[in-house]
Amino acid sequence: MTELLAPAGGMEQLKAAVRFGADAVYGGLCRFGLRAKAGNFDWDGLKTALEIVHGAGKRFYLTLNILPYDDEMEDLASDAARACDLGVDAAIVSDLGAFSMLRRRVPGLPLHVSTQANVMNAEAARVFADLGAERIVLSRELSLERIASLRKSLPQSVRIEAFVHGAMCMAHSGRCMLSDHLAGRGGNRGACAQPCRWEYTVTEAKRPDEPMPVIEDERGTYIFSAYDLNMLSHLPEMRDAGIDSLKIEGRMKTGYYVAGVTGVYRRALDLLARDEAAYRAALPELQRELRKVSHRASNTGFYFGSPQPSSGAEGFSQTMEFTGRILGMRDGCLLVEVKNRFHAGDTLEVLSPDGAHAFAVTDILREDTLERLDFVSVAGQRVLLPAGFSAGAGDYLRGPNRNHRMDMGVNADAGR
Repeated sequence: MTELLAPAGGMEQLKAAVRFGADAVYGGLCRFGLRAKAGNFDWDGLKTALEIVHGAGKRFYLTLNILPYDDEMEDLASDAARACDLGVDAAIVSDLGAFSMLRRRVPGLPLHVSTQANVMNAEAARVFADLGAERIVLSRELSLERIASLRKSLPQSVRIEAFVHGAMCMAHSGRCMLSDHLAGRGGNRGACAQPCRWEYTVTEAKRPDEPMPVIEDERGTYIFSAYDLNMLSHLPEMRDAGIDSLKIEGRMKTGYYVAGVTGVYRRALDLLARDEAAYRAALPELQRELRKVSHRASNTGFYFGSPQPSSGAEGFSQTMEFTGRILGMRDGCLLVEVKNRFHAGDTLEVLSPDGAHAFAVTDILREDTLERLDFVSVAGQRVLLPAGFSAGAGDYLRGPNRNHRMDMGVNADAGR
């Protein structure tokens, strides 16, 4: 059974991933992961996270994939041992020295090889397998054809993981130095400032007669910015290539994003397991659902050859806006914690694990006084909404994005 692996940048995202159908989550402590600006987990938070994940029959993989210095190795081993004692299901590691040390110092901790280790060939994969790797997260630059060939060269006990959705780095397997040079923040130390997403005017001094073509709009140019990855329409090909775990990128994303994307891929995988024809028939609706959460224009990455387009993705788009969290039910009404403005008379949707439920907002009632309101706009305010159906704590409320410029769409076959 193919595993669906979702990001958990913090507790809200972890709960969303579990509720909306992930088989496993990956997240980091406050150090030694590659997302220093994510919420992450302190030790008490990690203990709680493990209780939630294991209570739901899921798995938690701890990111320890920073490239460490010598003076950090002892603390890395200490944190890994403590996490192992708490019950993490595996650690994701990129540095060869850290991998070897943890195999020796924390033998009870299963190790996964991070995509940052840049495993591109079967020989490298076998080296890590011989060192004791239980799983290899492949380089993002591999095609499905090469993945299938590599899979045949490995023992079946070694699992293969690959990205299925989310933001892509413009550098080879994330080994980018732009942030170091331009912002003094090391991407391989967990502090990338994402300068590839900035607007640039580019000239090349040695080739003044060979201008680089740049597409420009009113927002500027995004010549270095990679397109997002979207492989929703190609899950059978990923399965047939021998990929055991499908990884959603996004430890810097919101709980709403994690819920929306995880829920779509859960539904798609469940349909595929039952009836491939039903899966294919559902794809247009599922792709529309993905466009309701924040995204850049997308392609299929390197899975079918070089990405097309290779770069130039501009800023984010989403057709729906996150307007509130569902806290539960009260007197037949949805109890909502407001996130963004909405009005009486709006048509909103409740995003639940089984899909979206649209309804018209007939009344907005203050939770404390039951006063009728024409609109709400204060984040954190709690209101009651008559809806005619039930929703659970952890569902999300959303409405049309009033600032939506355009539907950036999905180029699901780009690169083929």
